[in-house]
Amino acid sequence: MQEMDAYPGVTGGDSTKQQERHYYLLSELQTLVKDLPSSFQQRLSYNTLSDLALALIDGTVYEIVQGLLDIQHLTEKNLYNQRQKLHGEHQALRLELLRKHKDALQSCKSHNLGLLKSNQQSEVEALDIRVREEQKMMDKKIVAEMDQKVIDQQNTLEKAGVPGFYITTNPQELTMQMNLLELVLKLQQKESQSGIL
Repeated sequence: MQEMDAYPGVTGGDSTKQQERHYYLLSELQTLVKDLPSSFQQRLSYNTLSDLALALIDGTVYEIVQGLLDIQHLTEKNLYNQRQKLHGEHQALRLELLRKHKDALQSCKSHNLGLLKSNQQSEVEALDIRVREEQKMMDKKIVAEMDQKVIDQQNTLEKAGVPGFYITTNPQELTMQMNLLELVLKLQQKESQSGIL
């Protein structure tokens, strides 16, 4: 167990309050863990929960987590808007091509009709290829940006001393971290509803 003076603004006289808060947080975490999948429960030792409770004592981690979530939501919204904008541009290109083709068909002499339709089909196929490629590039960009956000979050929470957080791409460890974040968020919600925060 860390010494209580490791928390800013905590003097010897506050150590009883800090200990009470630690026990309260630990007890709440132990209750919340019961709602998680058993495979995850087994990986969470008493020491890990105790360390998590210590990290949560002064409320700073709550603020960090909230800040990270706000950034994530803004990023997701921004990426969604970029994808929608691209989709709109593609729709406009398709409509313009259809209008151009319709005009060309109306003014086309019958003996050129076969060639014109063949050329138009090629233009439609070329546009479809372009649209698919641009969508694929956009989706890769979105995945890369979201992966980077995960790394930023892991790094920030590790530096803040939140147990279980470090940079990893291992799916099991990512699930573990997501469950830990869920615990923190549920505890924060419970504390703010009961007026503790």
